[in-house]
Amino acid sequence: MRPHRLGSVLVSVCVTSAVALSGAVPAVAQSPAAPPPRTVAEARTLTVLTDLLAQRLLVADKVAAAKYGTSTPIDDPVREKAILDDVAARAAGLGLDPAAVTAVFRDQIEANKLVQRGLYARWDAHPRERPTERPDLVKEVRPVLDRITTGVLTALAETEPLRAGASCAPRLRRAAIRSAYTHRLDLLHAEGLVRALPSVCGEPS
Repeated sequence: MRPHRLGSVLVSVCVTSAVALSGAVPAVAQSPAAPPPRTVAEARTLTVLTDLLAQRLLVADKVAAAKYGTSTPIDDPVREKAILDDVAARAAGLGLDPAAVTAVFRDQIEANKLVQRGLYARWDAHPRERPTERPDLVKEVRPVLDRITTGVLTALAETEPLRAGASCAPRLRRAAIRSAYTHRLDLLHAEGLVRALPSVCGEPS
């Protein structure tokens, strides 16, 4: 499933719900609609996964805050390769296809960088919004990302039959919209969530 298939629906929902809740749109904007009801399957599986992906994107704010204004680049090929090698090895232990899991996590890395670049652009344009604290990447941020990684791997294992089915795309779209609403993602993070999804249903980006 390609990003554009989810983009128009997910981003429009996020603009009218999460962004409205943050006060980033005029007061005349429509009130956000209630999130769609969760099916039993989604409650146990895909929504758990998309919640984790949304959480990972929110951690990108701390990653960006740690790097902004320093010589540390957004792109970190060495770190990225280490993450992908690690999840591929762990995937085999969970009975998952290492290549498929690597594709999912490669999308998470690209989604995270999309958010970081967006934040950089925002902070460059609006200095007053720049972070006032610099989190410690090693001690503070990466342990959180590592815990989310473990959760994502578990969720991928639990959802493997569903993700391989023909109904994966609409279920994933529904779960993603719910997660975007639940976590009050703004437009930038909603775009990040769209970027995080292409390989979940087994179609590498």
